[in-house]
Amino acid sequence: MVLSRPASESDLSVLSTSASRYVRDSLPRYKMPESSIPKEAAYQIIHDELLLDCKPKLNLASFVTTLMEPECDKLVMESINKNYVDMDEYPVTTELHNRCVNMIARLFHTPLGESEDAIGVGTVGSSEAIMLAGLAFKRKWQNKRKAEGKPFDKPNIVTGANVQVCWEKFARYFEVELKEVNVREGYYVMDPAKAVEMVDENTICVAAILGSTYNGEFEDVKLLNDLLLEKNKQTGWDTPIHVDAASGGFIAPFIYPELEWDFRLPLVKSINVSGHKYGLVYAGIGWNIWRSKDDLPEELIFHIKYLGAEQSTFTLNFSKGSSQIIAQYYQLIRLGQEGYKNIMENCHENAMVLKEGLEKTGRFEILSKDDGVPVVAFSLKNKKGGHDEFVVSEMLRRFGWIVPAYPMPAGAQHVIVLRVVIRAEFSRTLAERLVHDITTVLHELDKLPPKVTSEVEENGNNGVVSKRKSDLETQREVTTLWKNYVIAQKEIKRQKVMAS
Repeated sequence: MVLSRPASESDLSVLSTSASRYVRDSLPRYKMPESSIPKEAAYQIIHDELLLDCKPKLNLASFVTTLMEPECDKLVMESINKNYVDMDEYPVTTELHNRCVNMIARLFHTPLGESEDAIGVGTVGSSEAIMLAGLAFKRKWQNKRKAEGKPFDKPNIVTGANVQVCWEKFARYFEVELKEVNVREGYYVMDPAKAVEMVDENTICVAAILGSTYNGEFEDVKLLNDLLLEKNKQTGWDTPIHVDAASGGFIAPFIYPELEWDFRLPLVKSINVSGHKYGLVYAGIGWNIWRSKDDLPEELIFHIKYLGAEQSTFTLNFSKGSSQIIAQYYQLIRLGQEGYKNIMENCHENAMVLKEGLEKTGRFEILSKDDGVPVVAFSLKNKKGGHDEFVVSEMLRRFGWIVPAYPMPAGAQHVIVLRVVIRAEFSRTLAERLVHDITTVLHELDKLPPKVTSEVEENGNNGVVSKRKSDLETQREVTTLWKNYVIAQKEIKRQKVMAS
């Protein structure tokens, strides 16, 4: 009589991952487990939990590319194990990096000879690129001040209050004062005239934004350059400009070629751009380009020999994947100027479709500009029943859309906006669908009862203002207290049972 051997738990996990013990019990969350688990179970558990993330294509809060061609995906996976810093071991990858730097530099009209190499570096994003640019400005300013026998301990940068948080990080991390020009209602970017007024002898640079993260608007870099040239002439200073083109650097050259914002302007000394935004590459890759070798102090460049050959490096981190660099080169040669132009024009047209659809509702004020990054920023004209932009944002999540709501920067913080970023992978059909779903949300808002607000009363005798809770707030508070009391009593009872 032959007895069959029962399958082990390990066998069962391979044959039916969904029925194995590894998915029946909760895995440790904050402590590494003692035992291994089968690869199929590990994959399935993580895969299933990740399903709770939103769909990247419907994340309209982000500027970051979420879709590339299969051929590019294949190149990414083929190079995912290459460490870019090992330049001697991966010379072709290094060559592709240098080609990208030169292509982007010439796209920005860097004054180079036909066979002259551009000065630039690939980074993990525009945040690192901005840190490097800021360090170069700071060191160059300090060197000049030292040579003149003047104090060099109080550097500052002039920006608009609408800058991305990475500028605040640079200022705090590297001890540079950030002098911000407040925006105002109806004008949500840096005013060049006010920025130049704030410039003093300690200003290491003025940072202009080509594509504000708040509403996609381009700042007037040419006017800033002209005003700053005049001030430099009057004062004898040589205050330069850095252009943060994280969002707009791969847009302006293709659909606004006559716009002067780049190295055509003499005071623009460096430009950063995000390859993982409208450069059409997955996160994270950024680039910083300098006008000339003189604008990058030599003492910031490190020369290392322990990776097989002497090589130069100027980065905040050391190891970095090669995949995104290779993907950037793929996109540049695959699409060419023709392809980028078509994609950016399509993004702009889809933004106009969304804008026109929102205007037809009669319920929104559009705060973005037609010219700029394809972003549509809008706010409610009338917040019926106290239902504001944050409520609209929350209700759109039900349809799968991630549309952020946020206040404008200092000077216009009372203005709340919703913002939709139109990326290359966002189709006309999706734009029309979004308008439909926003319209549905508006109809639902009209049917909701007004928000309950607390009544405020003032004591006329001593001027003390007190807040009186509404009946609904009082009811909720009592319910919460009672619920907490019941839970506490159950816990006491459970502990007594366990103790006995």
